[in-house]
Amino acid sequence: MRTVTITGSRTAGHHDAAHYAQLFTAYLAPFAADAHFYLGGGRGIDSLALRWLAEETDAWLTVAVPGTLDQQPPEARNAVNRSWERLAEIVELAADPLDDAAYLARNRWMVDRSAMVIGFPVGTSTQSGTWQTLDYASQQGKARLVVPT
Repeated sequence: MRTVTITGSRTAGHHDAAHYAQLFTAYLAPFAADAHFYLGGGRGIDSLALRWLAEETDAWLTVAVPGTLDQQPPEARNAVNRSWERLAEIVELAADPLDDAAYLARNRWMVDRSAMVIGFPVGTSTQSGTWQTLDYASQQGKARLVVPT
């Protein structure tokens, strides 16, 4: 089974849902057969990709959150609730405090369980969590696909 981490910007309002559906059809669907996706359970790309994968594929889906699901933003909790029947598992890493280090640790946890990372960054700032996750995957010798949004 192919294992894939999805990472991306929490900011996704600069495009409509149809744009993301086209991106996911082009860049997630080819990897979805017999796959297990790890998603961060946040807003933006995490929520959009989760809902699309749940509705359009039969892939296994794991949502990992740095703290607890209740601590996630409403948009993210809504996406998880709407995809509940399709989730293989929800992993709550129980970080305290919920700071940048907790989110980076969550992303590394997902990458460590994956053979590939698909990233949807906004811009080229290497300070973003998306780019840090892609760089970590590179350091681990994992395949990476970068899809600008």
